[in-house]
Amino acid sequence: MSKLIMFFWAILLVTSCSQDLKQGTLITVKGKIPVEEMGINLIHEHILVDFIGADSTGYHRWERTEVIERALPILLEAKQNGVRTFFECTPAYLGRDPLLLKELSEKSGINIVTNTGYYGAGENKYVPKQAFDQTAEDIAKVWIDEFNNGIESSGVFPGFIKIAVARKDTLSLLHAKIVKAAAIAHKATGLTIVSHTGPEGPAFAQLAVLKEEGVAPEAFVWTHAQDGTFEGHLQAAKQGAWISLDNVNKNNVDKPGGIDWYVALLSKLKKENVLDKILLSHDSGWYNPGQENGGNYRNYNDIFEQLIPALMENGFSQKDIDLLLIKNPQRAYAVKVRKTG
Repeated sequence: MSKLIMFFWAILLVTSCSQDLKQGTLITVKGKIPVEEMGINLIHEHILVDFIGADSTGYHRWERTEVIERALPILLEAKQNGVRTFFECTPAYLGRDPLLLKELSEKSGINIVTNTGYYGAGENKYVPKQAFDQTAEDIAKVWIDEFNNGIESSGVFPGFIKIAVARKDTLSLLHAKIVKAAAIAHKATGLTIVSHTGPEGPAFAQLAVLKEEGVAPEAFVWTHAQDGTFEGHLQAAKQGAWISLDNVNKNNVDKPGGIDWYVALLSKLKKENVLDKILLSHDSGWYNPGQENGGNYRNYNDIFEQLIPALMENGFSQKDIDLLLIKNPQRAYAVKVRKTG
């Protein structure tokens, strides 16, 4: 990283620390922190993901020491780029490991946030068997229990609700039930709902369910919104939802996810005055237990080493970057019940 960029991030961190906003707390794997201590955030990343399925996954599938050996140097690179808080979006039954994340947080000095919830995308392969016959209220009880008592016996608590639905405009009965469960759990916990979604059709279908349950759009993060349209982004942002553009990748040249593509989209969103509803991340990582040495573990650097310099060359200010990487995550993920009306 150049001395100029390092100087820029030093100024940015000072700006963050000097804020006098009192916006609430965030729940990390090591406990609660004031959101003012979040610093620079990556809001959608992974350490480990196990794609074998809900019926076969478990801690027996990986050795924590091996995962730490692979992941820690990559996390420390992110820390060198100024990252202070890291949202690990791997849900239960897909490789979530709270003790692994706690140890990595302790060794790296980065705040790591894990989640509760069920992942319905992928033909429901990652939904536990019992959930198919449970009611939304039954499912919500499981997630609320993790919020109140911790995940299993780990002493680690979730900091957001992670769900996923199919890329279809109409939600299946199971996916509608998962979204309703998320609404019930949000009202009981104040945890933000982060949903693997993609196009805007399922995003607006989920927002409709949440509104029926009395949950405001401000409680919802439309994940993988880079797969939606600009018009969809504007409509969702104006409703109050969070637009998560989380596939920044310098290797995606001339296509969605690439640096030039992000600069163009973010410039249009800035012109429409909706940058205050935008979140950024890489959706990077991750250690795959089914592959030798965890497979191809992609780092978390492209936002800092590629996108930010390109944005600043195209008229973005430090204030804009501060908004995207510090202030918006503080408002989006602070534990707070957000109801309609």
